[in-house]
Amino acid sequence: MRTAVLILAFIWCVTAQDECNARQEAYGIVCVCDASYCDQPGIIDFPAEGSFTLVTTNEAGLRFKVETFPVSSDETPDAVVVTVNPGDAYQTIIGFGGSFTDATGMNVVGLPPEAQEYFLKSYFAPEGLRYNLCRIPIAGCDFSPRPYSYDDVEGDVDLVYWSLTDEDYNYKIPLILRAKELSELPVKLFGSPWSSPTWMKTNGMFNGSGILLKEMWQPWANYIVKFVEAYEAEGAEMWGLTPQNEPLCYESDWAINCLGWSAEDMRDWLKGNLGPTLEAAGMRRLKMMVDDFNRDTLPWYVVPMLDDPDCAKYIDGTAVHWYSDRFVSADVLDQTQALSPERFLLYTEACQGVFDTGHKNVYIGSWDRVEEYVHYMIEDINHYSAGWVDWNMAVNRNGGPTWTHGSLDAPIIVDVNAGEFYKQPMFYGLGHFSKFVVPDAKRIYSATSSVDVETVAFTDPSGRTVVVALNKGDFEVNVSVNDGSGNFLNYIMPPKAIQTILY
Repeated sequence: MRTAVLILAFIWCVTAQDECNARQEAYGIVCVCDASYCDQPGIIDFPAEGSFTLVTTNEAGLRFKVETFPVSSDETPDAVVVTVNPGDAYQTIIGFGGSFTDATGMNVVGLPPEAQEYFLKSYFAPEGLRYNLCRIPIAGCDFSPRPYSYDDVEGDVDLVYWSLTDEDYNYKIPLILRAKELSELPVKLFGSPWSSPTWMKTNGMFNGSGILLKEMWQPWANYIVKFVEAYEAEGAEMWGLTPQNEPLCYESDWAINCLGWSAEDMRDWLKGNLGPTLEAAGMRRLKMMVDDFNRDTLPWYVVPMLDDPDCAKYIDGTAVHWYSDRFVSADVLDQTQALSPERFLLYTEACQGVFDTGHKNVYIGSWDRVEEYVHYMIEDINHYSAGWVDWNMAVNRNGGPTWTHGSLDAPIIVDVNAGEFYKQPMFYGLGHFSKFVVPDAKRIYSATSSVDVETVAFTDPSGRTVVVALNKGDFEVNVSVNDGSGNFLNYIMPPKAIQTILY
């Protein structure tokens, strides 16, 4: 039975910028939102020629502080020099966003209707972060209230009993549709399966180390087509798919929903079942992204698929997860890109709390977590990622809900009992990219003279320039941006700060 989510549409008075309702939490400052108020960055556009706009977030409490300065004909002496070359362009940006998990939806619908609207506006509206690229788990995942599939009827190979669930109708689809209404950009949606029905698997479980029974290869392909058809029938048009979330899970006894695939079996299933089935259904328009796992699977996992022309014709890109970035060199991204330069790389999952021990891994207000995030976003994009998709858009103060009783962090923490939610520093860090680096922007060359200051730069589709910078240091620094035009952007960067420069 469908239960409508109570999300109201309001007429908003858009101001240049709303102030953060700041609160000191255990690990740092958050901005508090409830049914009566929520800060929004506002509409921040490029400045007039001859000036540049600087947007700053820092550990001390600035959140999207906007300043505009004149361009100078002189470089600041002894400054950190950021060199930008718009003529040296690389990959095209697809977008930035998060995931419509059951946990996200359950937290949001527990808020008052006005706060629900503030939440979605914060992520998707023009005055918010302008998310445009979002992932949808196909049926249940670890951040679901229970393990489930769309067909839990044993032996139903014809999928007669296949259907969406209450989780889709209550926690995913209504939020997706409202997000699309709020966004000025097309919201690109892509689906990822965690597990097939248990009766299709060798171990008969949603988790563990099971793989798909060979006789279920075609029913499983049909199942995924049914997901696309069902979501599109509800108004949630799909942009892409990954054939499997984290396919090497069969190598160990996983606690969360999983389905194992060797690279060779994935190759054979894609070319023999899923690819042709999607094509026959008129869905070859969907972007197919293989791997959907960590850097340590690259490039070897995708090689058998890309080396086989019958499989490669169904592949548009490689999906990457963030969790091994701190252990594996970014060179593997370059190697993967070099295998097939016409295909894209895209980071499709990341979240903090994975490496922390204990039951509760939410560090509310942590600056360290956004600094690590932005460091790797800069690194990954400088090594060909076409964007970044975060994991849960919201969890509760305990890092859930999740049927596996795990705990992870998120950019927004929801407290249903208090009727409020908290925008963490991570929320604003992600926004320094998503709000200003729009689809079809091009990553361009940038370099910095300081080990503490990291940068990535883009040419906007309008031809103007966007630079995102991170100061990991404990001291403010003078910065001078030089794009070779004879003009310089001179300013002071606070310690522990993230900045976006528009000019």
